[in-house]
Amino acid sequence: MSRLPVLILLCALSTGAVAAPRATGKSAARAVYPSVAKALASRPAPRPATELTAGGAFDICFNYGCLAERTVDVTGTTLDDIRRQLAAAPDAPAEREVLARAVGTLLAVAGQQTPVSADRAGNYLDQEVEGRMDCIDHSTSTTRVLRMLEARGWLRFHRVLEPERRTRFILQHFGAVVEERTAGDEGGRREAARRVSASPAVPDYVPTMLALCDCAEVLDDLARTEDRQGPTAASSAGERFVIDSWFVDNGEPAVVLPLAEWLDGGGPNVQ
Repeated sequence: MSRLPVLILLCALSTGAVAAPRATGKSAARAVYPSVAKALASRPAPRPATELTAGGAFDICFNYGCLAERTVDVTGTTLDDIRRQLAAAPDAPAEREVLARAVGTLLAVAGQQTPVSADRAGNYLDQEVEGRMDCIDHSTSTTRVLRMLEARGWLRFHRVLEPERRTRFILQHFGAVVEERTAGDEGGRREAARRVSASPAVPDYVPTMLALCDCAEVLDDLARTEDRQGPTAASSAGERFVIDSWFVDNGEPAVVLPLAEWLDGGGPNVQ
């Protein structure tokens, strides 16, 4: 049976997506697919930078809603090349360009070890193909890639945040997010490493429930942002950017947009 009715509402028309529910209630939401928060929470805690080997690994998920997961091994040569490019970036915009290429490179490596080489921009060009990735898969996997680089201490101008969600009419879309470090941001790298290993405070069903219905009552289960990040988080925040690999074919550089522009529907018109 064709999945087109579902795909029309799933990360489609470059505005993002919802999956059509087959049941109701929080337990049913868990059955639709794991949330972004749950997928990220399942990652192993990173080792200190001094213990990292020449190579590395990250987990990638695919087949829509992170229904399948594999561990991808990355060679030291590939990571060395990324490290040199990041070290050569003179400022935050240059570092974002490197990160966009690095995400493409590492997802291409994943394509050599998993079926995600079949993934194409949007959802329609690869529907029902093994290895397809929707915005849940992309935002989760890209965030894991960025956190792997961050855990090694290679990000000098950004910190990695939790994925963001945008809503346009009934359509939902998730994207990986980085935040520029502000002047005098001492200890930011240590804080970033702490965030990598911390468990999300968002219950695992909340992103899915919001994606399915935007139910206002679901928000009652969320801790306030100030409670999760601390009272000074908002005052010290830098500009935020989305690094979105859903817009491109496997292996291509991710699209980087200011968060405000992305939330307003920015990005390539892919289907």
